[in-house]
Amino acid sequence: MPDAATPADDFVDRVRHAWSESYPDLNTRPIDIIGRIIRISSLTLNHLDHELSGSGVTRTEFEVLCALARSPHPLRASEVTSVTGMSGASTTKHTDRLVGLGLVERKRLERDGRVVLLGLTDAGRRVVESEYPRRVTREMHMLDGLSDDELDTLTDLLRRVVFNVEQQTRP
Repeated sequence: MPDAATPADDFVDRVRHAWSESYPDLNTRPIDIIGRIIRISSLTLNHLDHELSGSGVTRTEFEVLCALARSPHPLRASEVTSVTGMSGASTTKHTDRLVGLGLVERKRLERDGRVVLLGLTDAGRRVVESEYPRRVTREMHMLDGLSDDELDTLTDLLRRVVFNVEQQTRP
């Protein structure tokens, strides 16, 4: 019998069952894992969008701010692209808007004026300092009920899945 805190049949179970009914010869087992990862991601990102609405930045813009905030030095746009996983065009678009909002500044590298570095302004840092701790708190609540050992196991298992996905998606 399932634990009282664990739903006996969740959204993903219902989706998997529907697929199994439609395609009885297809192994739908990956839906148990990947379907839940996608469901968690979708719900989390929608919640983050909602929570950020008062800050004046979108989730993607916030990711740019966070990339700059956790770096010990200003970054080139290509570095922001690399650490966020956005396209170069998306990085440029979001950076332009963040510069316009006064949250990010562009600086030319002294020894090579062709290189443009991106850094947070004080206002940009305030947005991160306000929103990021709230994000971490929300994410901690998502993990309520899991012991440290369970969190370690889940982390290890997901790390292996991420590794597999990264290996399959390499050009």
